[in-house]
Amino acid sequence: MPNPSAGSSPADAAPVDLETSAGESEHEALRLWLRLLTCTTLIESDIRSRLRQDFAVTLPRFDLMSQLDRHPEGLKMGELSRRMMVTGGNVTGITDQLQQEGLVTREALPTDRRAFLIRLTPAGRDAFSQMARAHETWVEQLFSGLAETDRRALFRLLGRLKTSLTTP
Repeated sequence: MPNPSAGSSPADAAPVDLETSAGESEHEALRLWLRLLTCTTLIESDIRSRLRQDFAVTLPRFDLMSQLDRHPEGLKMGELSRRMMVTGGNVTGITDQLQQEGLVTREALPTDRRAFLIRLTPAGRDAFSQMARAHETWVEQLFSGLAETDRRALFRLLGRLKTSLTTP
């Protein structure tokens, strides 16, 4: 990623991200957290921009379609909301747009008239397939600055961190 402050003197350069705003005097764990957050933010920002530019789609729309692609039998609105970690209102708004564009269907459940099952249409499946292939390429490009051994080590270390965070 290019450094927006390249060419400026260090004295007048503003911090470009959360990590650079933390000094050496900060606790190592805090600096590590800020580095993880900064990397996540940079990757997400790049992917959001590419989705907008190449497919005129937002990351939440991509995420919703991704969930539906993984579940061809369909998902209830509440399950989509839970999986995406967003409010039901957000899922409803995205679903409304995708339905208007012919990318998803919304079916009332005979067992519960308040619940709807959401599925990708064939057009939605085709559109998502194109986006998913591009997304995979972008992610590969974003991690290409690390050697394969470094990517494996990072994956292993982050797995250990995840285990330590999820183990009581």
